[in-house]
Amino acid sequence: MKRKGVGFSLPVAVVMLVIGFIYFSTVFTFIDRWFSLTSSPGIANAAAFTALALMCVYNYSIAVFRDPGRVPPNYMPDVEDQESPVHEIKRKGGDLRYCQKCSHFKPPRAHHCRVCKRCVLRMDHHCIWINNCVGHTNYKVFFVFVVYAVTACVYSLVLLVGSLTVESQDEDEEMGSYLRTIYVVSAFVLISLSIALGVLLVWHIYLSLQNKTTIEYHEGVRAMWLAEKGGQVYKHPYDIGPYENLTLILGPNVLSWLCPTSRHIGSGLRFRTAFDSAPV
Repeated sequence: MKRKGVGFSLPVAVVMLVIGFIYFSTVFTFIDRWFSLTSSPGIANAAAFTALALMCVYNYSIAVFRDPGRVPPNYMPDVEDQESPVHEIKRKGGDLRYCQKCSHFKPPRAHHCRVCKRCVLRMDHHCIWINNCVGHTNYKVFFVFVVYAVTACVYSLVLLVGSLTVESQDEDEEMGSYLRTIYVVSAFVLISLSIALGVLLVWHIYLSLQNKTTIEYHEGVRAMWLAEKGGQVYKHPYDIGPYENLTLILGPNVLSWLCPTSRHIGSGLRFRTAFDSAPV
């Protein structure tokens, strides 16, 4: 899989620092105070949270450095292809979509990113927190990263609350002040992230169940309004049913849905539609 030349940025550094802070405060403060890292429950919780943190870092790294999907320079839409009944056209003029900046035709669901300065296959959005577009080849790992991140934040919050129930008698005033700072900062970060990432996760679950991108959702709102205005019913052409939509994005094997695998995604130049009678 091709990768970008540059993936690191200040927002990426901030994300990595936050992940590191949450990990060390959770393992060496919350778990240690509640269970003690030398006890069996402490070791089990530390191992479980470490596994979660590693999955977060691994999926995040792939989302940052994996190329989201490039349009082949020789791509040419075949309007006579009977197996591809959907050909996206410009809103004005009705011509096939062509990118003047990249000087090539746009495949279905591809869009030009003004930040990356190129067209991206099945573009969802450009995310400053990964310094990359979320597109065809890295959408799943982005989605899976958010799942693991929400789980880790909620898990850490539970450990934080649980550790507050433990009173230590041998802590001096300086250590008590240090711990209060850790708890206050951690609570603020974890609550904020749990809410923000939770909303983001719910949003992308909603999109995935309908096989839509963020761009297609906003375009669909306008298309639905225009269809209703003309007395017609609008249906998203790539919506082939909730379960089938999920398998197209996460993979056909349910056991691998939370794994960063992407062998099932195809070329990104053609997608199954509601008009297809068989899988691609």
